[in-house]
Amino acid sequence: MKTVTESAAVKFDGIGMIFPDGTEALRNVTLSIDRGEFVTIVGPSGCGKSTLLRIASGLLEPTEGAVEVDRKRLGYVFQDATLLPWRTVRQNIELLTELHGIDSSERRALSTAAIELVGLTGFEDHYPKSLSGGMKMRTSLARTLTLKPPLFLFDEPFGAVDEITREHLNDETQRLFKSEGFAGLFITHSISEAVFMSTKVLVMSARPGRLVESFEVPFSYPRDPDIRFEPDFAMLSGEVSKALRGSHS
Repeated sequence: MKTVTESAAVKFDGIGMIFPDGTEALRNVTLSIDRGEFVTIVGPSGCGKSTLLRIASGLLEPTEGAVEVDRKRLGYVFQDATLLPWRTVRQNIELLTELHGIDSSERRALSTAAIELVGLTGFEDHYPKSLSGGMKMRTSLARTLTLKPPLFLFDEPFGAVDEITREHLNDETQRLFKSEGFAGLFITHSISEAVFMSTKVLVMSARPGRLVESFEVPFSYPRDPDIRFEPDFAMLSGEVSKALRGSHS
């Protein structure tokens, strides 16, 4: 792993990944994401999207290529909220700052600010069992926000919630992206979600995953939820869909 440049939050250079059983998951993936960019990858199931995130985070080492990223302040939001059931919302949110050795008064201040950012004020003392799916994901987001990471990795974080909750979480995440200015690498199967959230949408081929199409998203932030019904939004979503269908071949 190398040190990132001043502008790039993460750089993938010629990444290839072959698992011990011989499965080639990724081939020659080159990608750079700067702070202030929110890049979403869509692609067929099993094409290596989540594998790329695990390589960025250090959970996997690629068999080819190199990654440049600062893993000391990396935000990773998983498909599951991964909350500890015996800890309250605030205690879950303070977990990462505890592990980083931040003193209790600063932990409190950071968790309070994060709770306000994600709209969980009043739920600080609730336990995960009493939270909705959307509130659990807000708690997961807030936990990561306490470290103020320059890079967020999102691994299909909203796939398990209902459509209305998902749209609300999309709205909140793009608002946080605008206010906090981090770099985002987001994985999803939803084309509408990809276009709504992103500054750029990338299409990955079937396994072995390669980046085959790139779409700049021209809409400014913050994005009105109703933009999803605008003709320009539908046209871009259709172009991404067409590229995605072609990526299966």
